[in-house]
Formats: sequence, structure tokens, C-alpha cells
Amino acid sequence: MRDFRRVVITGVGAVTPIGTAADGLWTGLRARTSAVRTVTRFDPTPFRSHMAAEIPDFRPQDHLDAKRAKRLDRFSQLAVTSAGLALADAEIAPKKEDPDRVGAMMGSALGGVSFAESQVPRFLAHGPRGLDPSLALAVFCGAASCNIAIEFGFTGPNATNAMSCASGTIAVGEAFHAVRDGRADMMLAGGAEAPLAPLTFAAFSIIRAMSARNDDPARASRPFDAQRDGFVMGEGAAVLVLEERSRALARGARIYAEVVGHAYTNDAYHMTAPRPDGRQAARAMQLALADGDVSPSDVGYINAHGSSTPLNDPTETAAIKQVFGEHAYRLSISGTKGYYGHALGASGAIEAAICALALARGWLPPTVNLEQPDPQCDLNCLRNEGQTAAPPPAAVVSNSFGFGGINAALVLRPHSDAR
Repeated sequence: MRDFRRVVITGVGAVTPIGTAADGLWTGLRARTSAVRTVTRFDPTPFRSHMAAEIPDFRPQDHLDAKRAKRLDRFSQLAVTSAGLALADAEIAPKKEDPDRVGAMMGSALGGVSFAESQVPRFLAHGPRGLDPSLALAVFCGAASCNIAIEFGFTGPNATNAMSCASGTIAVGEAFHAVRDGRADMMLAGGAEAPLAPLTFAAFSIIRAMSARNDDPARASRPFDAQRDGFVMGEGAAVLVLEERSRALARGARIYAEVVGHAYTNDAYHMTAPRPDGRQAARAMQLALADGDVSPSDVGYINAHGSSTPLNDPTETAAIKQVFGEHAYRLSISGTKGYYGHALGASGAIEAAICALALARGWLPPTVNLEQPDPQCDLNCLRNEGQTAAPPPAAVVSNSFGFGGINAALVLRPHSDAR
């Protein structure tokens, strides 16, 4: 076995439509209901799709210094808040850390674009003097990891990638590699997205990527279901504390799970449609398993990308079959976006957090709204009550696929003294 440093998850922070912090996210999962509703933040009636998964109760001043919160746009507020919740969950005092050995890796498809959109009317009405002075510092995706670094004083590796709907997964994976390879001892890693504004919403609606089940919003996001008609946009953030294992053990940390593998590939095929044969999605999973020295037969659960789009779900099913062969039919699979919609670059981070919580707490969430399984999606997608997992699966995979043909996978294991 290769002599890499082992990396464990010791903190989970999240702000999502179904709950805040580790316990709030878990409570939302156990409720087994969708947070998707008709949009309230703006008038959606001009658009083909009228619904989204909004966070109903996020008040940044409850988590951040009031002046600091005012200087950040919603995307950065979600990122910094989730990082703070993750540190608190891990019982880590930032000022006691060696700042050079702690960093932040984040993902976001759109960064502060919604805040930028809100500034356009001000610019048109008043010219440059009408703009919020923070605009230039808010719109770029790197504001997520940079604001986390500033908030907590961490000067280690820092980056935010913008690889569409796979960016949160890539951020967690790259942070895992940074700790495993010795470039950091601890990383804050995840994704943040705040896309719910008219122009951004319209851009996805006009390409018919989003569901038009406007008369029944709570049932609109339905991964792997024969009646799915597109994804439902959401917002949110999740951040994990990734820590070198011996350090975590020395301080008596609670360990949710161990991260063991990560990889990503590109279809090089189309900006919105997945490669029909699923080959590169399969290769991302294969490379992630190899990165973690995990046999496909060890995997018991997959948190699927499961976007609820007509093309993605059967392609992901085919890719899973390529990787796992007959074992694919013995896997338990969830498409959890039925709960909280698709938060674009934050989705992979939210789903990595769900995998960690599932391993630690012994329950696999169901695929909400899966009522009539698509015959092309014929694997064991969990429904209804979910599935008790005691003992937990020997390994789990979390998939994320995004526009541009990006495919990313993470592999987690329950924490053990073995290996």
C-alpha cells in the first residue's frame, strides 16, 4: 500500500434549504421532504420554470460580525458562515492553529454573479458612482476561499475553482490531496452558490435545462424518475474540515469519515450534454477508486449526481454499470437533489457532507420523489424511508458532473484504525 498521509473529516458546516449546520442538514434529510417551492425572491412568471430551493431562514448577521456581513455578498456570506460552522463542529479554535499549515479550497460555478446583476440597474440609473464599492471584490469566484482565509487568518493553500456543477467535489478532492501530500495539515473545503436572481435564472430556463413542473414544485426535482423534466435550481453552501489523521487523533477529534480517493476527467464532447457512452464519467470513478486503493466490490453506496435531467440520469446509470459490472445491481444509490434542488457548484460539497454524515450515523437517505423509476435507470435507487446502514458500507462514492463535460468523483470510507 502506498505511504500517504491519511485524511479524515472532523467538521461539517452547511447552510442549505433543508437545514443549517451538521445537525440541521441531517434533520432535513431524515424528514424526507423537498424544500422546493415557487420562487419568492423575484417574480418568476416570465420564465419557463417558476420554482427553486431557497434557503428560508439565513440571516448572515446571526453568524458573522455585522460590519463584515454587510461587506460580503450572499455567495461569500454562505461560504464564510459554512466554514465557521465547520470549524465549530470540529472544535477548532482558528487562532491556535499554525496559519501556514491551514488553507481553503472552494468551488462555485457562478461566484458573485447574482450580486453583480443587482448592480446593473444602479449603474444604468446613476453611472459608476451608483455602484457598490465592493462589487469588484465580490463577483469573482475566488472571493469564497479568500474571504474564508481572511476571516480565520489561514495562510496555507488557497483556491476556488469554477468547474460548474462539479466544482464543490473538485474542491474537496484537491484539499484532500493537499493534506495527503503534506502541503497542509488541515483544509477547509467545499462549495458555495447563490444563483437565485432573475438574469441567472432566465439563462438556465431559456436553454430548457430546468423543470417546468410549476403546478407541483415539491415534486419537480425527481432524480431517476421516468417523469423528470429537468433540474431545479437551488442555493447553499457546505464546508468540510479535512485533517491529517494522526493530528485529529492526538487532539481527540470526532471523526465522521476518511477521504481516500479523488479524480476528475472531461468528456471533451459538448457544453451541456453528457457524452452518450458515459466513458469519461466512468473513468472519473475508476481513477478515484484507484487513487484510494479501493476495489469496486468494496463500494456499497453511491451518492449520485442525479440531476433529474433527461440525459444525465441514464448516462450516470450506464457509467456506474461500466465501473461496477454486476456489482452495480448490489449498490445502494441516492440522488439527494430531490431534497434541496441543484445548488450548482455547492452541490458536490453538500453531497460529500451527506456521505460523511451517512457513514457516521448509519443511515442512507432516499431519492425523494422517485415514484416511477425510469427503465433506463434500473439500479437500486433508495426510495421512501432510506436505508439503515449498520455496519456502514466499506466505501462510498460521491459523483458530480457539470456543464463543459466535467466529471468528478470522491471516495470515502468509514474511519478505522486499519489501513
